[in-house]
Amino acid sequence: MDPEGRSMSGAAWTGVAVAGVTAAYAVFSRRLSSTPLSSAIVFVGSGILIGPAVLDIIDQERDAAPIITLLEAALTLVLFTDAMAVQRRDLVAGGFLPGRLLGIGLPLSIGAGWLLAWPLLPGLTVWELALVGAILAPTDAALGKTAISDPRVPAVVRHGLNVESGLNDGMVLPFFVVFLAAIPGTRYAEQGTGGVFWRALLLSTALGLVVGGLGGGLLQWSRARGWVTREWRQVHVLAVAVAAYELGVVTHGSGFIAAWVAGFAFGFALRRHRTGRAEESPDRTAEFAEDLGGLLASISLLVFGAVLLGPALGHLSWRIVLYALLSLTVVRVVPVALSLVGSGLRTPTVAYIGWFGPRGLASVVLALLVVEESAHVPGVELLGRVVAVTVGLSVLLHGLSAVTFAERYGHWYARAAAATPGLREEAPVPESPGRRRLGPLDRPER
Repeated sequence: MDPEGRSMSGAAWTGVAVAGVTAAYAVFSRRLSSTPLSSAIVFVGSGILIGPAVLDIIDQERDAAPIITLLEAALTLVLFTDAMAVQRRDLVAGGFLPGRLLGIGLPLSIGAGWLLAWPLLPGLTVWELALVGAILAPTDAALGKTAISDPRVPAVVRHGLNVESGLNDGMVLPFFVVFLAAIPGTRYAEQGTGGVFWRALLLSTALGLVVGGLGGGLLQWSRARGWVTREWRQVHVLAVAVAAYELGVVTHGSGFIAAWVAGFAFGFALRRHRTGRAEESPDRTAEFAEDLGGLLASISLLVFGAVLLGPALGHLSWRIVLYALLSLTVVRVVPVALSLVGSGLRTPTVAYIGWFGPRGLASVVLALLVVEESAHVPGVELLGRVVAVTVGLSVLLHGLSAVTFAERYGHWYARAAAATPGLREEAPVPESPGRRRLGPLDRPER
C-alpha cells in the first residue's frame, strides 16, 4: 500500500478507536458516575492503550494535524464558554475565595512551580523552567467533579473552586506567551518582545473585545426582533468563538487570549442588552458550545494518554515523578494556604481547597502545542514528559479521591457548623455563580 493509503487507513482506525471508547463510556456512564472511576481516568487510560506504547493506533507524528486541531478547538470552546458565564458578582459576592485564589494563589503557584523545577529538572533553561510552572498552574474542575458538585460541601467552597477553575486557564495565557517568547527558536520568539506584547497581548485582547461585544450585541438585536431561532442562537456562539480565535491567529497573536476575552465581552453584551422578550441566561445560550467543548475535552484526554503520557511512561525518572508529586501538593497547597491567610476559613477547608487543584485540559493543550511547534528546541521533550506525568497523576489521584474526600469534608463541615454557627464557610454566594463546565460526560443527570 502506498504511503497515502497507509495514512488514510491509520486515520480511519484512529476514528474508530476514538468513537469506540466514547460509545463504550456512554453506555456505562450512569453506572460509573457514582464510582471513583471518572471519565478522565477512562479516557486517559484508553488513550495509553491505543497509543504507540501499546496498540499504536494513534501516533503523534502521523496524526499531528488533526490532533492539534482537536486540542485547539477544545480549549477555545472551554475558554470562551467559561469566560462567558462569569459575572462581576462571582468575584464580589462570596468572592473573597476566588479573588484570593486567582489574585494571590495563581501567581504564587507559577512562581513555586518555576523554583521547584530548578533543582529537579536540570538541563532546562530558566525560561523553560518558568514555562513548566505556567503550564501546570491552571486547574480543571472536571477532573475532580465531585469536589465541586457534592451538596455536602459548603457552597462558598464549591463556588470558589468553580470560578477559580473557570478563570485561571485564561489568566495563565499571558504568562505562557511571555515565557515562550523568551525561549529561542519558538514561534513567539521570532516576533521579538515588542511583537509579542503588541500582537499576542494587546491586539488579541482588543480583537476579542470587539468580536465578542459585537457578536453578543448582534445576537440580542436579532432576538429582540424575533429573527433568530434557539438552535441558531446556539450556533452563533460557536461562530463567535471560532472567529475570535482565528483572528488572533491570522494577526500572529494569541487565538486563545482572543477567544477568552471574547467570551467575557459576549456574556457582558448578552446581559447588558435586554430584548424585551423572555430572557435566556448566557449559560443556556452557550449550552451546545459547552457540550461540544466538554466532549472535545474528553477526547483530548484520550489523545493526551496516547501521544504524551504513554510514551512518557517509558522514560520515567525519579526527578520527573518527584516534581509531579510536588506540583500536585506543595506547589498547589502552599500558595493556596498563603492566599487564604486571614480569610477566616478553617484548616480542613484550606486543605480541601489546596488538594483539589487538578491539572487537566489547559495543561495538556499548552504542553502539546509547545512540543509540536518547538520540537527542535532543547529541553522541550523533558518538558512534555514532566507535564504528562503530572497531569496523569492528577487524573488518577484527584479522580479516585474526589468522592471520599468530599464525603469526609462534608461530614466535618456539618459537625463544625452545628457546633459553631457563623462559620466563614457559611458565607453567601451568588445565586447563579459562574461555573466551570464539567462536560456532557460528567454532568449530573437531570
